[in-house]
Amino acid sequence: MARSKVRLYTCCALSLLCAVAVIASVAVLVRRKCPSDAFPRAGVAADSARCSRIGRDILQSGGSAVDGAIAALLCTSLVNPQSMGLGGGAIFTVMNSSGHVRVINAREAAPRNLKPHLLDLCPKKFRMLRGSDWMAVPGELQAYEEAHRLFGRLPWATLFQPTIKLARDGLPVAEVLGRYLSSFNWTGYAPLRKLFSDKDGNLLKTGDIVKFQKLADTLETIAQDGAAAFYRGTIAKDLIRDIQEAGGTLTAEDLAAYRAVVTDAWSIPLGEFNMYFPPPPAGGAVVAFAINILKGFEPNLKDLKDHQRALTYHRYAEALKFANSLKKYIRDPKFSPDDVEMAREVLEDSFSDHVRSLIRSDVTHDPQYYNITPYVDGVGTTQVSVLAEDGSAVSATSSINHIFGSGVFSPRTGIILNNQLGDFCGLAGNISPGERPPSSMAPSVLKSPSKTLLIGSTGGTMITTGMVSALVNHLWLGKSLKDAIAAPVLFVDSKTALTFEPTFDKGIIEALEALGHQRGSPRTFYNVVNAVEKVDDCIWAVSDARKQGEAAGF
Repeated sequence: MARSKVRLYTCCALSLLCAVAVIASVAVLVRRKCPSDAFPRAGVAADSARCSRIGRDILQSGGSAVDGAIAALLCTSLVNPQSMGLGGGAIFTVMNSSGHVRVINAREAAPRNLKPHLLDLCPKKFRMLRGSDWMAVPGELQAYEEAHRLFGRLPWATLFQPTIKLARDGLPVAEVLGRYLSSFNWTGYAPLRKLFSDKDGNLLKTGDIVKFQKLADTLETIAQDGAAAFYRGTIAKDLIRDIQEAGGTLTAEDLAAYRAVVTDAWSIPLGEFNMYFPPPPAGGAVVAFAINILKGFEPNLKDLKDHQRALTYHRYAEALKFANSLKKYIRDPKFSPDDVEMAREVLEDSFSDHVRSLIRSDVTHDPQYYNITPYVDGVGTTQVSVLAEDGSAVSATSSINHIFGSGVFSPRTGIILNNQLGDFCGLAGNISPGERPPSSMAPSVLKSPSKTLLIGSTGGTMITTGMVSALVNHLWLGKSLKDAIAAPVLFVDSKTALTFEPTFDKGIIEALEALGHQRGSPRTFYNVVNAVEKVDDCIWAVSDARKQGEAAGF
């Protein structure tokens, strides 16, 4: 009897092992079916190949999607320091492996001692806002720490090591950074210029090696002691000393009081997907409103043929004009709850249906028709999208606002400070201490039973354009994710004028002008979309070529 039981147990064990082997073999075969441009397990899309690979390596070491995103963002603070870093703020939209989506908002906050009548200094049209008056309390590290506390898997210090090494050893100045170094007006910004100069005082060029020794020291301290060192410890003391020597009003109390805000995401249905995005003061509602208007027109592939092409882009431009009118309601819910409630109501299908009925096929209108409050268009930011093997995902946008932020550099810490208070210009009549400025940042997660899409954009007010263009081209007009991101965009500015990327179809431009659309002044297109998509068992990761981006995965 005993021998029979042993034989039975042995047979069962062998059968189980065979079943496991068959399942593993099938899984391998399924993964091998993915196209050559797809990954079977995970993907990372950051602003550069270097930072995408660092995020990927963290995932391969057992890290979560949040771990990969943090490591990639830390790397980006060296590759593209003109766009983001520890002196700025970030918004994370995170989906765990069970599909629940949360938002970590670490947007910068207004200091207690604001310069009186600061908003009276707002420009009437876009220009870079330099100097310490426009500086807000940085939130970047709070985003990392809170995201890691909730969703991290690897030790905190592990996420910092690749960037610390890179900062000490140095790295070549990327083409994008080199372009900004040569065009930036350095008058009055000697400490920042010194960071990007050689030992003889010559400004670095593309390909030259740049090192970030002080920032490496700061990162080592944070890796060891956590974000508390930045907000309440030795780094805080050095940072505040440098800021105040530069004429800034930030205090140690401002840093110590800062906290990231964790909320559930807002969402709308979008075909087979649910689209999840950050609530105000983030700009997710603006993107969602434009998408809600357009989905009622049911654009599809046939709309890219013949006369329908111009009509499709006419409706697209009209939807963006109406979406821009929502920006006056994108406020900090702690200080403007009524505005935020209005933004939520605007996302109801009934309101989108009403707005859609106001869009005529044969004419456009003057700006007042769209109820737009004039505001100042902006630039800047970086985006990283990460999908891990367990299905967890992150779409994160980070910024110091304009190119090199305020232009204020902290020599004792190696940190470049933001100028985020400029985002109140045209969108607020006053600023309260602690208030977070309205933002266009809209890192989003789209989820269906068989698909996941992580998407976000950079470019200040061009974020809305970048995201809506990519989503329309990919989800409705049938383009691959790569082609949808690369498609030339039409930007609608704060005065309802249209500006076109240089390669945009000239025939459509002429047709839109014939309908009465006004052309805006030529501009640089800062919109950069980085996205990751999983369809069944295959993953596509795409970093926008506009910023020399390259994705990674395994």
